[in-house]
Amino acid sequence: MKDIYPNIDMIKTGQKIKECIQKTGYAVKDIQKILNLSCPQPIYRWFKGQILPSVDHLYTLSRILEIHMEELIVAKNDTAIAEKYSGEQRLLSYYRFLKKVA
Repeated sequence: MKDIYPNIDMIKTGQKIKECIQKTGYAVKDIQKILNLSCPQPIYRWFKGQILPSVDHLYTLSRILEIHMEELIVAKNDTAIAEKYSGEQRLLSYYRFLKKVA
């Protein structure tokens, strides 16, 4: 399962999503209603790092939590970089990296 998303640390991403939701005071039932989910199970699976939210759900989460989508995702082997750069700096660094690779 973890090989599906080789660049994303699913466990740490799930923990980050859970932490952000808890910080803002939302309950799992609130998130379930906002995302129009029939049951809360996918949210608990996100928290455990078993699956990742869809892009639509990630976008909606970022809007209600008032943070950038990228802030909800934790990259594998990128912890030092994530700690070193803020969101805007990381985006700029990533853009420069893409220009070099292209």
